[in-house]
Amino acid sequence: MKTRLIIAKGLLALGLVGLFGFATGIPAARAGVGSVDKSSLDYKVHRELVTLPWYGVFDNLEYQVNGGKVVLSGQVVSEHSQTKNDAENAVKRIPGVTEVVNNIEVLPPLPFDNDIRRAEYRAIFSQSTLGGYSMGAIPQIHIIVHGGHVTLEGTVMNQMDRNIAGIAANSVSDVFSVTNNLKIG
Repeated sequence: MKTRLIIAKGLLALGLVGLFGFATGIPAARAGVGSVDKSSLDYKVHRELVTLPWYGVFDNLEYQVNGGKVVLSGQVVSEHSQTKNDAENAVKRIPGVTEVVNNIEVLPPLPFDNDIRRAEYRAIFSQSTLGGYSMGAIPQIHIIVHGGHVTLEGTVMNQMDRNIAGIAANSVSDVFSVTNNLKIG
């Protein structure tokens, strides 16, 4: 019975990844949804960022491509501070990139924030309608915690999932504020 459940979850995850492109929190316009020119600089930057080894649910990477200039932004937890440099170095190696501006913020190592991260993860991904968003190498919902303030980033399938994630995030105690930046895509 357990084997069937694990296989079913694996097939669901593969189906979600196939249906929605890359399972990431990078905005849908950058997530390979729809027809994307795989030779485009935008696609190459996206691919490099989502394959960084330490990029996870508590990190948020964003970027803008303007000609050959790439501006990186977002936040990474201090335990993944190398991700900031890895992102810059990976993007610099892409043919056609002439300049990289690295505005990625490394969040300070606060034990209080780590407790909130764990509680937020449990509160959000334990919801039956949101559990599927935690599947894949990089969950589609990213939980950013800075000084007790929580921001949800990423993409969900519909308004109901966005609302449920916001309600779940607000249910965690000791959180000063919750900003729900989840996009529907």
